[in-house]
Amino acid sequence: MSTLAAGLPARTTRQVRLATREPILLRAGVAIVAIGFLMLFLIVPLVAIFVEALSSGLGVYLAALREPDARSAIRLTLLTAAIAVPLNMVFGVAAAWAVTRFDFRGKGILITLIDMPFAVSPVISGLIYVLLFGLHGWLGPWLKAQDIQIIFAVPGIVLATIFVTFPFVARELIPLMQSQGAEEEESALVLGASGWQTFLRVTLPNIKWALLYGVILCNARAMGEFGAVSVVSGHIRGLTNTVPLHVEILYNEYNFAAAFAVASILTLLALLTLVARSLVEWKSRRAVPKHATLPEGEP
Repeated sequence: MSTLAAGLPARTTRQVRLATREPILLRAGVAIVAIGFLMLFLIVPLVAIFVEALSSGLGVYLAALREPDARSAIRLTLLTAAIAVPLNMVFGVAAAWAVTRFDFRGKGILITLIDMPFAVSPVISGLIYVLLFGLHGWLGPWLKAQDIQIIFAVPGIVLATIFVTFPFVARELIPLMQSQGAEEEESALVLGASGWQTFLRVTLPNIKWALLYGVILCNARAMGEFGAVSVVSGHIRGLTNTVPLHVEILYNEYNFAAAFAVASILTLLALLTLVARSLVEWKSRRAVPKHATLPEGEP
C-alpha cells in the first residue's frame, strides 16, 4: 500500500486507501460469523460437557472419577502416553535430522511414510495390527506359541497409539530445520566439536520450542485417540479401556452423568493443551536467536 501510494497526490492516495479497505459492515459481518461459529461449535459444547458432568452434583462427579474402571482407564491412558510420546519424540528428531541434513535414496519415501497416519483412517491402522498380531494374523500362531499377547492387551494399544501419533514431532521439526540450514552445525564440527556436542549445544537449542510444540500435540492425540485403540483393545473393562473407550461404554449404558464426568478429563486436557501451545508459541516468538559457542578449552 505504501509503495502504491508513494508519489501520488493526497487526494489520489486517499482514494487508493478507500478502494483497498473493506467496508465496515463487511468486516463486522465476517467477525460476527466467525465468533458465532466458534460459540456454536466450540464454546457451547465445552460448556455443555461440564454442565452435564456436574448436573447430578459434585458427589456424583467425584464418584464417577473414583470408580475402579475409571481409575484403570486413566492409568492406562497415562501409561500409553508415557510410552508413546518419548518414543515418538526420539523418532521425530531422528527423522527430521535425516531428512534435513542428509541426501539418500528413499528420502521421498521416508517423508511419505511420515505423513501416512494423516492419510490412513485410525480404524484401518488398528486393523493392520490385528492382521499382523491377531490370533489368526500373520504372526498370531507364533505369538500364541510364545505366550505373547499383543492384540486385546496393553502392547497393542501402545503400538496403535504410536502409529497414529508419530508424525507430529517430525512434522514440526522438518520445516524449521530446513529453514535454519546446517551452517551452525558444520561450523561446530569444523571447530572440533563431536557429534553429540553439536547436537546438544547447537541443534537442540535451535529446535527446542518446535520440539516442545510437537510433543504437546503428540501427547494430546495419544491421550484422546479412539479409533485405532478401539480396534485393538477388545474393550475389556478395567484392563484395556482407555479414557475415550470408557466414556463410550458409560454413554452406551445410559450412565450420562458418569460419561460426561470422565469426558471432562479429556476436555480439561484439550484446554490445557491449547494453553500450553499458546505459551510455547509466545515463548518461541520472544526467543532471541543465539549462536551456540563452545566453551574455552573444550574442543
